[in-house]
Amino acid sequence: MTGPRLNVAWLYADLMSIYGDRGNVVCLVRRCQWRGIDVAVREIGIGDELDPAEADLLFIGGAQDREQRLAADDLLARKAEPVREALASGASALAVCGGYQLFGHEYRDAAGTVLRGIGVFDLVTEPAAPGARRIIGNVVASPLLPGCEDAPNLVGFENHGGRTRLSVGAQPLGRVLHGGGNNGEDGFEGCVAGRAVGTYLHGSLLPKNPWLADWLLQAALTRRHPGYELPALDDTLELQARESAERRAYAAG
Repeated sequence: MTGPRLNVAWLYADLMSIYGDRGNVVCLVRRCQWRGIDVAVREIGIGDELDPAEADLLFIGGAQDREQRLAADDLLARKAEPVREALASGASALAVCGGYQLFGHEYRDAAGTVLRGIGVFDLVTEPAAPGARRIIGNVVASPLLPGCEDAPNLVGFENHGGRTRLSVGAQPLGRVLHGGGNNGEDGFEGCVAGRAVGTYLHGSLLPKNPWLADWLLQAALTRRHPGYELPALDDTLELQARESAERRAYAAG
């Protein structure tokens, strides 16, 4: 009998991976390896085809506007349907910052350029009002992910000029305790749609929030291995890093 297997599809690794986003993939791979899970990562760039049957966990990071525009056309033309098909068949996904915006309905940048998204999340992103500052700094958010409300607070680093607004009924990932979140106004951070998670949190997110990494892994693994339960890991160091990040966020004021 073979052990569990997991395929990670990393979208636009060469274009969309800033502020430590690459560390999220490293974290997912390590947490699989420590458990004896056979994990493979495929980097899928512009012009590459995405096979939804071989994408158990999708990841897309953030980017500057230029790189985001380059990825947006390809994402919409080549990968929108495979992404939606993979998610509909039980895959999980993590979309960070620019990737989060492109997984919504549309993103309008400061120059007025409108990038159509693929509609995984029921949200739109618009530029800040004239004269408004970018939303930059450390974030602490209490989890609102269904079934994970008692998990430790999420911590991360945000740096975005866009203001993301969720539609009525869309599920936020967290409630902001410190920082700006989606738009600096409504007190929410990120969005959840089924097994897909969108967030503005860099830094990187998953090493300091191991419960979220395991939520994504558990969701992805049950697609190919129904009934599989992730073995527990000793997360002492990860939780110490999370607590340190939370203290620094509040200390910075």
